[in-house]
Amino acid sequence: MGRIEEFLHKREESNLLRVLHPATYKGEGFIYFNGKKYLDFSSNDYLGLSQHPRLKKAAKRVIEEFGIGCSASRLLSGDFDLHHCLEEEIAKFKGKEAGLVFNSGYQANVGIISSLCKRGDVIFSDKLNHASIIDGIIMSGAKFFRFRHNDLNHLHTLLKKERGKFKTSLIVTETIFSMEGDKPPLRELVRLKEKYDCLIMVDEAHATGIFGEKGSGVVEEENLTEKIDIIMGTFSKALGSFGAYVVSSEKVKQYFINKCRSFIYSTALPLPIIAANLESINIVKEESQRRKYLLENCRYLRRRLQEKGFNVRGCSQIVPWIIGEEKQAIYLSNLLQKEGVRAFPIRFPTVPKGEARIRFSVTYYHTRDILDNLINVLSKTDQISLH
Repeated sequence: MGRIEEFLHKREESNLLRVLHPATYKGEGFIYFNGKKYLDFSSNDYLGLSQHPRLKKAAKRVIEEFGIGCSASRLLSGDFDLHHCLEEEIAKFKGKEAGLVFNSGYQANVGIISSLCKRGDVIFSDKLNHASIIDGIIMSGAKFFRFRHNDLNHLHTLLKKERGKFKTSLIVTETIFSMEGDKPPLRELVRLKEKYDCLIMVDEAHATGIFGEKGSGVVEEENLTEKIDIIMGTFSKALGSFGAYVVSSEKVKQYFINKCRSFIYSTALPLPIIAANLESINIVKEESQRRKYLLENCRYLRRRLQEKGFNVRGCSQIVPWIIGEEKQAIYLSNLLQKEGVRAFPIRFPTVPKGEARIRFSVTYYHTRDILDNLINVLSKTDQISLH
């Protein structure tokens, strides 16, 4: 117990202690705490689909027929036609031969990477990749190297020096980085992958539904579907539901079914969720105006903040305002809350030390008027000093 108390005390002293914030309701760009209404800039419901009537209707219809839970893993009695239908649709949507559904993005990344690689292999990972990617790498037992964020020269140096010492080699990146809101130089990463005989895996969790002509992601936007070996993503962000997927060749899918522990030993996702996921893919394809409107507003917000001298980054629906010190980020977040804006401080270890930030997630519900209000609030709080 002493170790636990010491850990919590140190976290609190360093302004790094995390606490839960239970909401009473959230939807349509707002969140409610303790009877108060706030603008919600902390949600990943980018396209506003979590409240879409078609998703609700799809889930209700399946509840009436099948109930709630599947009550077994996919390899026992938890496998239904609807799971396979979703896998076929997500593979088609992403332009790949086969798909496999996972219970969460974390389970997908941990399971995929630890199945693909083992001792004697090597993994090259962008330094800002999500924690689930790092945990999957560690579980694999492979040797790994972290290259500086989006730094092709650093990756090239590592590949040239280290690739020849190992059997299988994997390069891993996100296509929209969750805390930076930026993209990788994907085409150049593919060239390095081909030059050094590597596999390449991308995490499209924050890109699916938003980028590309069909909305399937940055891989589609860059026309690199045939060049990327493994594409992973989630249904829990822009698609408004829950769960995750991987798309690949049929052979690789069969390999995961037989090798991937986070798939084999998990109860299957409930069928109401599967039905909602299927409907969300249809909506993304049919309602392209949602992602176009969203990205236009994101560009507007970023440009206006940069014009006012704010240190904001990215090129997506994620707009991080870089503060620096953890204490200052917490202070400014609290000031925003007093002004009716809910946006949380992001601190170490989620982001590097000295780069604490407030991360604004722009959604379909954030109109120009709402964004202008946010800009005014930010301008006011930015002028207030800790002293």
